[in-house]
Amino acid sequence: MNMRALTGTDDLPRRTFTVKEVERMGEIGLIREDERIELLGGELVPMNAKGGRHETLKFALLDRWGGIQHKDVGLIPETTFRLSDDTFLEPDVLVFPRTVRIPRLAPDNVLLAVEISDSSLGYDLGPKALVYAHFGLRELWVIDAIEKRIHVHRDPVDQRYGSITPWGADDLVVPAFAPSEFRLRLADLDLGD
Repeated sequence: MNMRALTGTDDLPRRTFTVKEVERMGEIGLIREDERIELLGGELVPMNAKGGRHETLKFALLDRWGGIQHKDVGLIPETTFRLSDDTFLEPDVLVFPRTVRIPRLAPDNVLLAVEISDSSLGYDLGPKALVYAHFGLRELWVIDAIEKRIHVHRDPVDQRYGSITPWGADDLVVPAFAPSEFRLRLADLDLGD
């Protein structure tokens, strides 16, 4: 739903920001450290609070993958993923080659991005996935923490994913670019159900 059109504010001027400006706002306290935001095309987007299922699944996933001792691959949770001068996202997990320094992470060198959704599934499968595709991220997993499904997005073409496949909790999902040790079957995770 277009909130600007609904509220009649579509014609009001906008102030867009750069990633550097938003980072500076955080440094001086205009944006609190605990505030969850993303920057899409210069516009600040507030993020939903994380629910209990989101955090439980993220803990189980990090517990599983954090134990992988792979000398060539790194794993970072909840990092600011800078895609351009006016766009950054906050994925739940990024898997990347250790040869890439964290400030140099980019869609063409990240092996896998993971978004975990409990209250933001529509946003993560819709607008957010389109942003990842627009910037050419090769593989995105959107994990539905409620229905226990992994939506695997691959093959970005013309700013959309050419392949989107939903997998159930009992399916073994193997990443296309990250090492096979990062394969995942949701049913194998201890989610306290």
